[in-house]
Amino acid sequence: MPLDENALEELGLAPRWVRKGLTTVAPEAVATVSVATEAQAEAEVRPDVRPVAREVAATTPVVERVTPPARAEETFAAQDAPQAQPERTAVKPARPAQPAQMASEEPPPFTEDDFAWFDAVAEPVLPHDIEPVRAPRDDVATLDWDALAERVASCTRCRLCEKRTNTVFGVGDRAADWMLIGEAPGENEDRQGEPFVGQAGKLLDNMLRSLTLARGENVYIANVIKCRPPGNRNPEPDEVARCEPYLQRQVALVKPKIIVAMGRFAAQSLLKTESSIASLRGRVHEYEGVPVIVTYHPAYLLRSLQDKSKAWSDLCLARDTWRAAGGGQ
Repeated sequence: MPLDENALEELGLAPRWVRKGLTTVAPEAVATVSVATEAQAEAEVRPDVRPVAREVAATTPVVERVTPPARAEETFAAQDAPQAQPERTAVKPARPAQPAQMASEEPPPFTEDDFAWFDAVAEPVLPHDIEPVRAPRDDVATLDWDALAERVASCTRCRLCEKRTNTVFGVGDRAADWMLIGEAPGENEDRQGEPFVGQAGKLLDNMLRSLTLARGENVYIANVIKCRPPGNRNPEPDEVARCEPYLQRQVALVKPKIIVAMGRFAAQSLLKTESSIASLRGRVHEYEGVPVIVTYHPAYLLRSLQDKSKAWSDLCLARDTWRAAGGGQ
């Protein structure tokens, strides 16, 4: 080592990183200096620290950085500056490779399941794309006779359809001037599918005969309700409301000149009233634009023979009303 360098070193002015086998560099060109390299340099100058230096050098990994060489005068000038202190950075030991998956392993290939979530994305629905909910169209008023009869036969509008044997649509002349309307089918009507059968039907035929009328010729007979209520009970208001469109269509198709409502329930349903049959008799009412005469049901007359004369009076009033409406011409 030259004399001037020995003198500087004795005075503590020599840069510690200028040693054997090391390249002289400028402080501004050095990013970090290895702790191990500095320890080795210290051990060469000071014999008392060599064992400690060897231990530090052996346990500390060495990091070397290639920097451009610098002139000696720049190195001494940087040493005199207080801000030019070498930066020391501890180096973390490298992590061992995990045996589960090495860096060189290839990722598994993509499958269709990896892109399945694309299919789950629904397109936005705009307000103008939503169709308004409409109530089901009731086209009973547009049906002809055959379509109307088929609709009644398959009707499930109310719970009466659950225990019926047959629907009772109606019988008679579909172009008659006279239309007779009862309340609901009984046991015999439900079994045969025809209104006014049995003893009550025979009595009705006799009443019609006295007016020179006959079932199936110039009279059409129907009921307000097309299915038999269990136990012959009175139909509920909702059952009447659901079944009435069928009767309204029958009246529109027949176009009668006179309607005879037979029985209290039939009269109250047609006229939308709760008045007694006694207060409704003897007057002309109206249903769907057709004159209505109220009289007793034939089944009631079989139990109350004294009221047969009253029923005859009601039929005479119906005949007179029919004639006034242009019937019999």
